Amino acid sequence: MTFSAHLSVGELAPLLKALHKSFAIRRHYELLNWLQDDIQRFLPHQILVAAWGDFASGQLCHDIVSPLPEIRTGCFADQALQPLMQELFHNWSGHDHNPFSMPAAKAFSSHSPMGIHDQGIHAALIHGIHDQRSRNACLYVLLGREEELHKDGTGETLRFLLPYIDTAFRQIGHLPSQYIGTAHDTPDVAAGKQGNPVCLGLSAREMDIMEWVRMGKTNQEIGMILNISAFTVKNHLQRIFKKLDAMNRAQAVGLIEAAQRQACK
Repeated sequence: MTFSAHLSVGELAPLLKALHKSFAIRRHYELLNWLQDDIQRFLPHQILVAAWGDFASGQLCHDIVSPLPEIRTGCFADQALQPLMQELFHNWSGHDHNPFSMPAAKAFSSHSPMGIHDQGIHAALIHGIHDQRSRNACLYVLLGREEELHKDGTGETLRFLLPYIDTAFRQIGHLPSQYIGTAHDTPDVAAGKQGNPVCLGLSAREMDIMEWVRMGKTNQEIGMILNISAFTVKNHLQRIFKKLDAMNRAQAVGLIEAAQRQACK
């Protein structure tokens, strides 16, 4: 029986509302709010990791969405998560590309850079989508409490909702570090390969902050999103302006966007 067939009449309206809202998501903070507010009712989780690209070669990028402190995309390099996501993709293929669950400690070993074992997270639920046009794939890993993610029917729920989750992720622009170079390059190395001095020297955290600046967020709002103080955001911006030789936020955004356009040529 399908996931929707198990829903009561009272649950159908929130489900349709959640599905409808997925089509309007355009920003990372909108995705976070949608996953934490609308999707939590059907798929409770604390962390959602998305990885996409060529899993055979390891050319991967990732996004991490979570309300937990210091669990953000910019905090983890693609190459740090690559072997973990490749192994999970291999396991998903071994399950005939069906949703499956496993202990978080097995999915993400004690050496995982995410430190999930300190967050009370014990379960992982995995499913993916093959993109036949690009010949790549997207893998999604939900991490949370065992009693929520390992219960009967959760895999079928993920199967039903994943196309909408995937659509929401695809409607969001890449972070600056994901535009430049390959999935294996750090921002410094990638910028050097492109001959682009504008992004040379910006850390992943600084690029993350500039993405929120580009979205029009204030220092206070960025601090709340990244779980740091507004004063810390201000200090980051001062260092960014110095590195880019920029006078203000608008000029810094313009320089980074110009670098992105040049890198994509």
